[in-house]
Amino acid sequence: MYDLNPHLDAEVAPGTNLLLTGSPLSGKRSLAMDVLAEGTADGDGAIVVTTKDGAERVLRDYENRTPYEGKPVAVVDCVTRQQGADVRDSDRIKYASSPVDMTGIGIKLSEFLQAFGDRGIDRNRVMVHSLSTLLMYADLQTVFRFLHVFTGRIQSVDGLGLFSIDSSAHDEQSLNTLKQLFDGIVTVPDDGDVEIRLA
Repeated sequence: MYDLNPHLDAEVAPGTNLLLTGSPLSGKRSLAMDVLAEGTADGDGAIVVTTKDGAERVLRDYENRTPYEGKPVAVVDCVTRQQGADVRDSDRIKYASSPVDMTGIGIKLSEFLQAFGDRGIDRNRVMVHSLSTLLMYADLQTVFRFLHVFTGRIQSVDGLGLFSIDSSAHDEQSLNTLKQLFDGIVTVPDDGDVEIRLA
């Protein structure tokens, strides 16, 4: 089981994918990072797929939560190359050309999962921030298909997936379509208690 305490009052089975919904200022990203960092402290692998911030910033934020030197912490950065930077993949950071490059994002995730597996790490926490960026660049059908494969990949390796979406940026129908892919919904209000509903 993946224990999500103290940040979320729940334990979930391996292979669970959760959708975190809330406004841009609700702190969804922070919450997801906290849950990943908690796992890093316990020896779980952590992979952050970022469509908003560059890898350097993500790793700085992560370092503030838990020291990760020598630990299986990795970032799939979908931002830096799109901004025109000439960067190369490393053991810790792999770059997709842009948030539109969903095939590339999936491949980079698989490469990290494979590398972690080779190191004997069989528990991995993966976060994607944010699905809203993907939906800005691609239609709902394309994002749905990508997520179907992506969540399936996390399920197949008994991982934990956390996906954040800006609930105020999409219509109810789009949100409901995407929600079908997830095992639970975490509602993050601007103020008040986080609510988790598992299928």
